[in-house]
Amino acid sequence: MNENESQEIRIEEILGEGNLKVSVDSLQIFRDYIQKNISFPCDLTGREDFLWEEFYVFGPGDKNEYAELKKTQPSFTDTYTFMSFDDQKEDRDGLMVKVKRLSDHSQFVLPLADLKVIENSTPNHQLVHDYAVWFINYLKLRY
Repeated sequence: MNENESQEIRIEEILGEGNLKVSVDSLQIFRDYIQKNISFPCDLTGREDFLWEEFYVFGPGDKNEYAELKKTQPSFTDTYTFMSFDDQKEDRDGLMVKVKRLSDHSQFVLPLADLKVIENSTPNHQLVHDYAVWFINYLKLRY
């Protein structure tokens, strides 16, 4: 069995066999599962550049302006600590989490699917990674 098959089995164990579609109900099931199984502290960083950063990372954006914006905006290069889930309703971005940037203690609400656990060999890493892979791959089935 390869890693993709193992991962799908883990996700089906959380959501139920054949219940892989992203929906309000499946998001709540995954949220409850993560809340029960995540260990703290849990440090995160960006999976890839955040949407606002693309203009600066891949486009013609000014590097000095980017450096200034990163002081007040969350960046994929920052390190955060997972604080809690945000109580707002989940939307097209999936589960939203409250995080605190370690460098200056600024707080943000970010999509969990945009984040990854820094320590690769922890159960937290697999938990958050499984959620992100599920959300990104099965979101297309939502509509």
